[in-house]
Amino acid sequence: MIAEFESRILALIDDMVEHASDDELFASGYLRGHLTLAVADLESGDDHSPEAVYAQVTNSLQTAIHAGELSPRDQSLVLGMWDNLYQQAKFK
Repeated sequence: MIAEFESRILALIDDMVEHASDDELFASGYLRGHLTLAVADLESGDDHSPEAVYAQVTNSLQTAIHAGELSPRDQSLVLGMWDNLYQQAKFK
C-alpha cells in the first residue's frame, strides 16, 4: 500500500512539470526527496498507511525548516504543496 500511495504522489508531481512555475518545480523536487526518504524509513515498520506517510514527510520537513533549510516563503510553498499533494493522492 505504501508503494502505491508514493506512486500516486510522484505521478501528481510528474503531471505538474509541464505547467509548473519555477517555485512549484523547486517545491515538487524538494518534496520528492523527503517523500522518498520517508517511505524508505516506513517500509521497515508496521504502519504503511497514507497517514503514516503524511506524518513522516511532515516531520522531515519540520526538521529541515528548523535546520534553516528553507526561507519562510519556501516553507509556505513546500508545506502547502505537500498538503495539496497528500489530499489529492489520498482521495485518488
